Amino acid sequence: MTIYIIRRFLLMIPTLAGITIVVFAISRLAPGDPVSLSLGPGGALDAQRAADVRAARMHLYGLDKPVYVQYATWLGRVVRFNFGDSIKHHRPVIDLIKERLPITLTLNLISFIIIYAISIPMGILSAVGRKKFIDRISSVMLLMLWSLPSMWVGQMLIGYLCGPPLNWFPSAGLSSNDAEQFPFFLWLSDRLWHLVLPVFCLTYAGFAYLTKLVRAGMLDNLRADYVRTARAKGLSNWAVIFRHAFRNSIIPVITIMATLLPAMFGGSIIIERIFSVSGMGLLAFEAVTTRDYNVVMGVATIAGFLNLIGLLLADIAYAMVDPRISFESVE
Repeated sequence: MTIYIIRRFLLMIPTLAGITIVVFAISRLAPGDPVSLSLGPGGALDAQRAADVRAARMHLYGLDKPVYVQYATWLGRVVRFNFGDSIKHHRPVIDLIKERLPITLTLNLISFIIIYAISIPMGILSAVGRKKFIDRISSVMLLMLWSLPSMWVGQMLIGYLCGPPLNWFPSAGLSSNDAEQFPFFLWLSDRLWHLVLPVFCLTYAGFAYLTKLVRAGMLDNLRADYVRTARAKGLSNWAVIFRHAFRNSIIPVITIMATLLPAMFGGSIIIERIFSVSGMGLLAFEAVTTRDYNVVMGVATIAGFLNLIGLLLADIAYAMVDPRISFESVE
């Protein structure tokens, strides 16, 4: 297993390099550049002065060099854990990521835990009670949740729950203005109060999808011969469901785990923008709109690395839940 994990880590290097090449190429091929956006339409400068300023800034940021030279320069810095400076914020990109990454990780991990904590028991209950009231009502609710776009839901929640007359939740940010002066438990409750709506918007779509997946897997296994044999042997209903049927239904759930977390990172860009949460998603959105190349590359590299780690953890989980999968055979 150790050798397998080492090999997977080594395989991440060319994979991550491929991701950075694609993102780098797309960012440079996209119309516009940070210098043109920072200069604006140029009404205050004459043509020659604007051209001189533009040339000076292009040279300062290294954007006057060929693209492959720019990529090689960027890659040379990254291997020393230096993502360069943000053109917009005039600060090292790694400092911006250190500030924003914990916020995005907190949002996504809370949502991830809630999705699995609710979806798995609900999927099992729906499968066991197939075509009964709980199955029918949960199917309708899940279909309704699955059909609602998170952008629309976020706007509706802000419009109806964050304004008069209800004012139940804050509409933006992660803390109240004077939260740093609060005692710890008051600060924590204030932070959780601010997280309710962003976490809900990140949760409900994955919650609906995973519940349907667990239900389908359980139905397949509850109809299998080995389950009938287990019942014939006199095992309790609890043992048949959880020890036999659920264990064999968990492989697709792990597969989704490998894709759900990356999808949530992508979705958090929209949610953080809607609720003005200063996480990696909002940082990436601002970087793309201002063509802040170093920030775009830094966020893409960190997100790509985290996604590859998620895939590795899913592979390890496969072997833990299914004895038929062994690392020795893979090696």
